[in-house]
Amino acid sequence: MKKVTRRDFIRRSAAGAAGAGMAFSALPASAQVAGANDRVRIGIIGAGKMGRSNMGMFLEQPNVEVVALCDVYQSSLDQCLKSKALTEAGKQPETDKDFRRMLDRKDVDAVVISSPDHWHALQTVMACQSGKDVYVEKPISVAVEEGRKMVQAARKYNRIVQVGTWQRSGVHFQRAVKLIRDGVIGKISFVKTWNYSNEYPKGWGNPPDADPLEGLDWELWLGPAPKVPFNINRFGILGNRWATFRYFWDYAGGMMTDWGVHLLDIVQWAMQVAGPTVVTASGGKFFIQDNRDTPDTLQVTYEYPGWICTYENRVCNANSMYGKNYGIEFHGTDGTMYLNRSGFEVHPEKRRVGREKVDMMESSQMKRVNNGHEAHVPDFLDAMRSRRLPQSDIEIGDRSTNVCHLANIALRSGRRIVWDPKRQVLVEGGGEAKKLLSREYRKPWKLEV
Repeated sequence: MKKVTRRDFIRRSAAGAAGAGMAFSALPASAQVAGANDRVRIGIIGAGKMGRSNMGMFLEQPNVEVVALCDVYQSSLDQCLKSKALTEAGKQPETDKDFRRMLDRKDVDAVVISSPDHWHALQTVMACQSGKDVYVEKPISVAVEEGRKMVQAARKYNRIVQVGTWQRSGVHFQRAVKLIRDGVIGKISFVKTWNYSNEYPKGWGNPPDADPLEGLDWELWLGPAPKVPFNINRFGILGNRWATFRYFWDYAGGMMTDWGVHLLDIVQWAMQVAGPTVVTASGGKFFIQDNRDTPDTLQVTYEYPGWICTYENRVCNANSMYGKNYGIEFHGTDGTMYLNRSGFEVHPEKRRVGREKVDMMESSQMKRVNNGHEAHVPDFLDAMRSRRLPQSDIEIGDRSTNVCHLANIALRSGRRIVWDPKRQVLVEGGGEAKKLLSREYRKPWKLEV
């Protein structure tokens, strides 16, 4: 196999970005900006572990400068300022704890939103209203109706909004999607996705409520979420772990929205669909003894016209038939494809198929060329300069996130959800399910487009 250089990878990914995604709207031609060589000035909202990672990737790009940092926790700001990426950049950005002052700045062209999930929708809409382009981490929202307003804001204010579902920029993911669409494994009737781990029995533990950490504005961290006492697991930052706010309904949707969105985004991309028609879910918190809200065991079934998809999450047993703790399986009439961030494998069915097709399957097995991160940020910057839709446009991110929200709604309401994927509306599911499509914002915060 010919070696693919980093430059080749970025060039190939960026060149195919406009056509590879499933874009549902076009960006108005009136939204034009300066040329490709002009400097892009970035503001980072959320300076935690994810924010620092994103900042580093932006600073690797030519003609990019980080001019402002925002976080409600001073310790996160301090760590960010000491990071290798900023040290090598040779220029320290200004800092603030309130993102609204960053949005008022005229020297910020785009913001990178790496705050907790319950802030994503509001910060994205306000950034669009302030004339900023946006790179927002997944999942884009905590409720279905938030995502629709994010799409509306991007279109109304002619803004580029890229979602951090970066697998779409990965060469081997793009190759796998093409093979699926080309029918290499035949007609697909079943797709399986999963995340397995074993955190039994204590999980994240049961720390008591306490006073907020020194240097943390807990009131501003909560923002539109309900007012509750500080708890280290709700805040999430402890040591080098990924923040655990994602396991509380007030701020996120558990593993379903945190990891499920990555997997199901690829499924819908490969199968060229906007969403499921029926969603059912079973599960609960059965054995883990911590203070999380979200389940430790979850089984979701999605019905699409002509095929079904499942998502499984368990945190009390990590065994897998592939020895992999996560992944996607496409089951076709001629073969099965296993796909994750390390690459993909295609296994022919034992029934007789053409020799040419078997050869193609065997030659399609690849090791990872790159994980996609290195191409996703350049794709966003190129979209800013050209005003084309990015690889993971907000409308694509909205539909991929909604698939995950619908699973949580089915679980929490105990109802069978019937969904219209074209109009993105609930057809059947009952009053409790309908309530969960939206969330109430705590005053004075409002989500208005």
